[in-house]
Amino acid sequence: MDAYMKNLSIINNELVEKIKSIILRARQRVYSNVNYEHLFSYWNIGKEIVSSERKNHIDANTSRQVILALSKKLTKENGKGFSRSNLFNMRRFYLEYSSVQPLAGHLTWTHICELLTIEDKNKRSFYEKETINLSWSKRELIRQINSSLYERLLLSAGKKNKEVVFKLALKGQEILNPEDAIKDPYVFEFLGVPEKKPLLEKDLEKKLIKHIEQFLLELGKGFMFVGSQQRITINNTHYYVDMVFYNKILRCYILIELKTRKLSISDAGQLNTYLNYYKTEVNDKDDNSPVGIILCAEKDEITAEYILTGFKNKVFASKYTTILPNKQKLIQEVAEAIK
Repeated sequence: MDAYMKNLSIINNELVEKIKSIILRARQRVYSNVNYEHLFSYWNIGKEIVSSERKNHIDANTSRQVILALSKKLTKENGKGFSRSNLFNMRRFYLEYSSVQPLAGHLTWTHICELLTIEDKNKRSFYEKETINLSWSKRELIRQINSSLYERLLLSAGKKNKEVVFKLALKGQEILNPEDAIKDPYVFEFLGVPEKKPLLEKDLEKKLIKHIEQFLLELGKGFMFVGSQQRITINNTHYYVDMVFYNKILRCYILIELKTRKLSISDAGQLNTYLNYYKTEVNDKDDNSPVGIILCAEKDEITAEYILTGFKNKVFASKYTTILPNKQKLIQEVAEAIK
C-alpha cells in the first residue's frame, strides 16, 4: 500500500509540473499578445499624429499645441495614458521604428520610452539589443544607461573605431573571448559609498556580496557567483582569493582580487599564482583556462601594461568607481577615439 501511495504521489507531482508548464506558456502567449497590441496601438497613434501634421503642414511649434489639446481631450474621454509626454513618445515611436514586430514580447512601453530618450541611433540599438538579450527590467535598463555602459564597453575594447560601434549596435555585447567581458571602469554606485571615501578591501568585499545581484549585473553576461575568500593551499600554506565567479559563456572561472589602492607590481604575480592553481587543481576537463581581474581604485595605463604583459594566463586590471561616471566626458572620449 505504501509503495502504491508513493507511486501515486510521484505521478501527481509529475502531472502538476506538466500542468503548471502549460499554464505558464499560455500566460506568456497572452502577455505577448497583449503587449503586441499595446505597442501596436501606440505606434498607430503616433502614425496618425505624424500623418495629420504632414497633411496639414503643421510646424513643430503648432504641433506642440495640437498635442497638448489632444492630450486633454483623450484623457477626459479615455482616462490615463494620454499625457502630452506620452503622446510625444508615441509620435517619436512611429518615426524611429518602422515595425513593432521585432519588439513585441520583448520590450514593454516603459522600456521603449526610456530608449527613445537616446538620440544616438547606434547607442539606442545597443541598449535595445541588450535589454532583449538579458531581459533587463526597466530599472536595470535605466541603471545601465546612467552608468554609461555603451561608452565604457567602447573604451574597454581594444579597437575603438566605427567597426566596434556598429557591432555593438547590431548585436549588443558579444562574449567571444575574455577581453570581451572586461569593462574599464566598473561602476559600483549601488554601494552608496561617497567618492574618495577611504574603504578597506574587506569592507568593499562585504558590500559587493551584500549587493551581489547588482554586482552580477555590472559584471555582465554569463557570470555566476561561486564564493568569496576561496581557500588555496600550496605546500601547506593557505591563500585566499577575494571573489570567484564562473562564466558560463566563456566556460571558465573568473578570479577577482580587490585593491582599494593603486595597482602595484605584486598584484599581478599574486593573481597569476592563483590562476595557475585553479588551472591545475580546480578546473574540470571541459573548463577553459581561468581568467583574473584586478579591481583597483587607481591604475596608470603605461605601468599597467608592463605589469600585466608576459603571463601565460589572462590577467586584467580595471579601475572601479563608486559614483556614476561623467557621461559627457565618456561620450567625448569615445568620439575622439573613433575620430
